[in-house]
Amino acid sequence: MDNSINKPQQSAGEKGLKSFMRQHPLFSFFFLAYVISWILTIPFILSEWGLLPGNMAALFALKSFGPFAAAFIMIGLLEGKEGVKRFRRQIRAKQGSWKWYLLILLGIPALIILGIAVQPGRMAGFLGLSPLLLISYPIYFVAVFFGGGPLGEEPGWRGFALPRMQKRYGPLAGTLLLGLLWTCWHLPDFLTSAQGGGPGTGWSAFLTNFPVFLALVMSLAVLFTWLYNRNNSSVFMLLLAHASVNTPQVVLVPLFPAVDTTSLNLAALLGFGVTALLVLIFTRGRLGVQAEN
Repeated sequence: MDNSINKPQQSAGEKGLKSFMRQHPLFSFFFLAYVISWILTIPFILSEWGLLPGNMAALFALKSFGPFAAAFIMIGLLEGKEGVKRFRRQIRAKQGSWKWYLLILLGIPALIILGIAVQPGRMAGFLGLSPLLLISYPIYFVAVFFGGGPLGEEPGWRGFALPRMQKRYGPLAGTLLLGLLWTCWHLPDFLTSAQGGGPGTGWSAFLTNFPVFLALVMSLAVLFTWLYNRNNSSVFMLLLAHASVNTPQVVLVPLFPAVDTTSLNLAALLGFGVTALLVLIFTRGRLGVQAEN
């Protein structure tokens, strides 16, 4: 008996699409990541602008999982079920010494606070650290880790795209291109209050916030590549790093009444930008990749 009769037949178009995606995995990954995330962002934008009833914040939170979904789709297409299992193990693998964990968990928030402190007037009205804040910080960190961007983004950006982009373009050029694409993925956010946009704002808000955000994300891309390469391609370490960038925005910023979206991004840029520049100088642009003999 011919078992192929019971198997679903693929159309020529479906075969052609899969063939194209296999031949162009990076393009296909970024296309999927953008489409999935932007589709989930549109209802939130419309609701904030009063064009759609209801609160669509949950969909906006889910949009961060566009890169996650795109990565697993591409891994499944390229490597099958075994590849998906391997990719899941790679994401969960915990590597690196305790020094790297301290650097990520304590050093990153410290750079953000330092960036706030060096801006004139931004420390005005500082509410101070309380025992309750110190106790609640790990809770917020876990919540941000799973739902505030890191888990949704890093398996895609650093788990799928980065190793392929480093292999194709080299560590520095690959990182800068990834940083640019990572920045552009956030573009719809500037139509919302998440990035200082939303109703009542105009082009001036975008022209003020976007250049700072672009420089910030490019700096983070450099630092994240360096962390990735120095920790045996550990995606888990990048999940922690991303959470350490985002959590202070939720927990610490309310302690600084004089800090707004622009000054927050500028604070992060001051801390991460200088650090990224030092990494570039001391690694000579190799970002932790060992030079071939």
